[in-house]
Amino acid sequence: MTTQIPNVLSIAGVDPSGGAGILADVKTMSALGGYGCAVVAALTAQNTQTVTHIHPVPADFVAAQLDTLFNDVRIDATKIGMLGQVHVIRVVAEKLSTYLCEHIVLDPVMVAKSGDMLLEKNAVGELREALLPLATMLTPNLPEGGVLTERRPPETLPEMRKMAEILREKMNYQGHRWVFLKGGHLPGNETTDLLHDGDVMITLPGQRIQTPNTHGTGCTLSAALATLLARGLTAQQAAQEAKAYLTQAIAQAHALSVGKGHGPVNHFHGIWENP
Repeated sequence: MTTQIPNVLSIAGVDPSGGAGILADVKTMSALGGYGCAVVAALTAQNTQTVTHIHPVPADFVAAQLDTLFNDVRIDATKIGMLGQVHVIRVVAEKLSTYLCEHIVLDPVMVAKSGDMLLEKNAVGELREALLPLATMLTPNLPEGGVLTERRPPETLPEMRKMAEILREKMNYQGHRWVFLKGGHLPGNETTDLLHDGDVMITLPGQRIQTPNTHGTGCTLSAALATLLARGLTAQQAAQEAKAYLTQAIAQAHALSVGKGHGPVNHFHGIWENP
């Protein structure tokens, strides 16, 4: 594991409530020992209950942010979240192909916790074709996996295993690539995730925590994975530690009082004193 503090980039949207998007990513990176950087790819007006407006960031300005950042700052890992539009996806894919970041964690953000759409329907194909081949780790939940594979979302663990295999086949075979398929949408109290690299299928068991405070869990997990990979952990180590970090962030979310809907997780549960 490297002793140098890694620089970790989030390319995502802004959630003013702080529970998801870039603000959640930078909190996670900071909590896990990374230096967080951010490129704003979309603006939202949202809280813990709803998304009222989405304001796209022009693709050329996203490109300018990326060029300016990479021309000065060493980036050890990149997490991609909400991009929203076809043109933004294209420019992110182009720039990351140019700058060759070692670790790229792709969270294919499509729908907010409130149910509001965060990715244009006509952008799904572009995400699949342009970004999946660049990702070193892909982190869909089951509905997102269904969209990416054009199949029904899994309802059982064996169906999850099959979907993980299909998703891995859609990624670039050059180098070591992983799918982290999140099983939080399965029925029951178990929250089993799968980590698959095309050969090995690793099961990551977990138990559901009964709480409404799950806003930004996908953002937090993917940012944690990017940070831990940048720190030099193996994919399996990063997956296990990221899941453990998120589990505790959910379990300690009651220490916060943010909004009236799906509250955020407690990103600094290991640092702050709980009241």
